[in-house]
Amino acid sequence: MYTDQNFKTKKALKEAVAAGNDVTYHQPGPYGGNEPADGTISLEGPHFPAAHTWYAQATVVDGVITKVK
Repeated sequence: MYTDQNFKTKKALKEAVAAGNDVTYHQPGPYGGNEPADGTISLEGPHFPAAHTWYAQATVVDGVITKVK
């Protein structure tokens, strides 16, 4: 899955979540629309077609990322 904002680094993602920003996410392609609203998700970035340089696990509540590992 990808964050809706195209974070270039995992550090930037963590900083946005720590600052209390509403960071949302999506699944591209034919699987889009099936994203869990609560639980744990896997993320990658930056967005395609750039090479993925970071991967993360995130906790989500009501469709918003609340914690990044």
